Amino acid sequence: MLEFATLKVIWWLLLGTLLIGFAIMDGFDLGVGMLLPFLGRSDTERRVIINTVGPVWEGNQVWLILGGGAIFAAWPALYAASFSGFYLAMLLVLAALILRPVGFKFRSKMPGQRWRSSWDWALFVAGAVPALVFGVAMGNLLEGVPFRYDADLRAVYGFGLFHLLNPFALLCGAVSVAMLVAHGAVYLSMKTTGELADRARRVSRTAGLVWAVLFAAAGVWLWRSDYGLVVTGGALPSGTPNMLAKTAMHLPGAWLTNYARYPLATLLPTLGIGAPLLVAALVRNKARLSVFVLSSVGVASVVGTMGASLFPFLLPSSSDPRSSLTVWDASSSQRTLGIMLLAVVVLLPIVIAYTSWVYHVLRGPVTAEYVDANRETSY
Repeated sequence: MLEFATLKVIWWLLLGTLLIGFAIMDGFDLGVGMLLPFLGRSDTERRVIINTVGPVWEGNQVWLILGGGAIFAAWPALYAASFSGFYLAMLLVLAALILRPVGFKFRSKMPGQRWRSSWDWALFVAGAVPALVFGVAMGNLLEGVPFRYDADLRAVYGFGLFHLLNPFALLCGAVSVAMLVAHGAVYLSMKTTGELADRARRVSRTAGLVWAVLFAAAGVWLWRSDYGLVVTGGALPSGTPNMLAKTAMHLPGAWLTNYARYPLATLLPTLGIGAPLLVAALVRNKARLSVFVLSSVGVASVVGTMGASLFPFLLPSSSDPRSSLTVWDASSSQRTLGIMLLAVVVLLPIVIAYTSWVYHVLRGPVTAEYVDANRETSY
């Protein structure tokens, strides 16, 4: 069996991979939902937009389920603390995500304009709320969350839903929304034709620029802020997980030290800004798969920047740095991580293989003619 410290790092990388997979694959679904009421000028165009993601959105959501399952199994302390502390935010996301399948299934069941328009806006909410909340949550991680553990390792939380909606976190939420709108627009420009594809290209250019500017602004804010924690002792990479066995302290600028320690990591924020700028420049012509891949690289870089900045922290505490959860002290046992790694080695390639096959089968644009000719089977 691999060393305990090595397993912890592998599972940290796997968790990042799953979150990146969710941000890329389900991210364009959320972006398409946010664009639906604005890009579709007629009922047929809106049906075309819905049918670009209709066959794949359920499979894309598997990445979110896998990410939640990985946190539960590999980082039980993180699962307990985050899902309890962010309970209302998670409930808000869940309520929004429930609207998505209902909206897809019910929208075209009746011909009335008011009925269909109402479900179009429901799908907008189902895309905008998760995009905003996930970004806000990432901003709060960088700020640090006010929680602590008592002597019995019971978590005590000092924040509520409205405490999470602070200026820096809302800026991070805006980054997330702009990023997924751009990502969804690039996908639509690739999967539609005619004027609808032209409108999607124009939106992707604007949203890409906004994404780059907001991400850069968040980086400057982080650089000029006093956010940051550092472990000062007691956290042994190969030690038995114990959240209170370490000492930690606030250190302004600590979230930037990993880039000085590992210069290659600077590629992540660089691509997080550069990729959307390239998308905005290249999407002027007919959108191709390469532009969508470039947009995906940008999304992955933004998520990767978050992980690289925080490492080894998973859930920093602003009120009691010692209670912060790190890669070294919040994991499952060595045996659990080892057994689950074997399962991942077998199952993750299968997920990637069938996902790739589905997208290969469903390649090509969705047209108005196809939707009109298949009104009973299309969304």
